[in-house]
Amino acid sequence: MGTGCRIFLFDDNDFLQRLSMARLDRLLRFDRGESLPHFGGKQVRFARVFLETAGRQILAITHIDYFLLSFDAKGRINRKDWERGMRLGLELLPPLLNDQHPKQIVDARHRFAKRRYVHEFKWKPSRKVEEAIVAAIFR
Repeated sequence: MGTGCRIFLFDDNDFLQRLSMARLDRLLRFDRGESLPHFGGKQVRFARVFLETAGRQILAITHIDYFLLSFDAKGRINRKDWERGMRLGLELLPPLLNDQHPKQIVDARHRFAKRRYVHEFKWKPSRKVEEAIVAAIFR
């Protein structure tokens, strides 16, 4: 038994396109030689699908994460938005030390950060999109 991962991106018409992990890695490392020009200046919906595998056979989908990535005019990931998302992601963690506040005060900054993160960097798929992902995985 093993684990696999597939990356799909969706255009404005819910057309599914597979993206290799290597290419996504180059995009996320801001490799100047890697771009998706047809997504230039857009915010693109991605799905990261985690799979249970045996050998090269896919047994099941274990989890799907839906996220948004912004691209600059040249079709590269917008570094400013990416870094803002990373900072906001760190704010999702509850505070480690809570001795600064009286016990009656609840530090809820991480809860508000989660709302912002979900609003700005996540998306909810339609049934059609979910079915397209399943079909692409198990065809």
